[in-house]
Amino acid sequence: MFGLKLILGIAGVIFILGIRVISQWERGIVFRFGKFLRQIQPGLSWVIPFIDSIYHVDMRIRTMDVVPQEVMTKDSVPTKIDAVVYYQIFDAQKSITAVENFAYASTLLAQSKLRDIVGKYDLDTLLMSKDKIGNEVLQALQAPTDEWGVNIKSVEIKNIEIPDNMKRAMAKESEAAREKRARLTKASAEEEASRMFANAARTIAENPNALVLRQLQTWQEIGAEQNSLIILVPVEFAKIVNPK
Repeated sequence: MFGLKLILGIAGVIFILGIRVISQWERGIVFRFGKFLRQIQPGLSWVIPFIDSIYHVDMRIRTMDVVPQEVMTKDSVPTKIDAVVYYQIFDAQKSITAVENFAYASTLLAQSKLRDIVGKYDLDTLLMSKDKIGNEVLQALQAPTDEWGVNIKSVEIKNIEIPDNMKRAMAKESEAAREKRARLTKASAEEEASRMFANAARTIAENPNALVLRQLQTWQEIGAEQNSLIILVPVEFAKIVNPK
């Protein structure tokens, strides 16, 4: 009787020790004596304690920060660029058996591909085409990581740092471009104004009375701003008003 109770007690302990709970976002990879046995779905499962070992694999989308990389651009400008990689495991077994540490391996691979791709572009293209470069890094990472059971969702370029002297040079270039546009606009306005003055001069020459109306309008504008008004009438204007 005592032996039966002992056996039942040991069996109960073994049963309790073998209970495993897999969360909804996880998959369980079971190994027996070091050999892959099966994959456990979310929920309550049981394994043989001390014989079976289980690894929990997170199947959610995760982020991986790429350490800032110092890269020389195509036009020989030293830059420091960092990125973030969004990835998700799609094959839990491969992520355990195909690579020792898929997160670390993916990080090193992303660093290498980022340096290779950024080195093909000059600084101006690099600053204006972050999305394009991110997509190229994504395509370069996709094939190797597929063998590890990892799917790269997106690669985002977070920041591009350039030397201070290059920042000052770019600021001067931008200022010069704005000054050029301002001068061109002013010259265009002066050219248009000169054409309008020339048209006005021809109109006045063809009809002298137009000059009288313009002078009267000018005096009216002056009188609206001052309390006293002194009018000096040119001889030409007097002849126009009183030709006798």
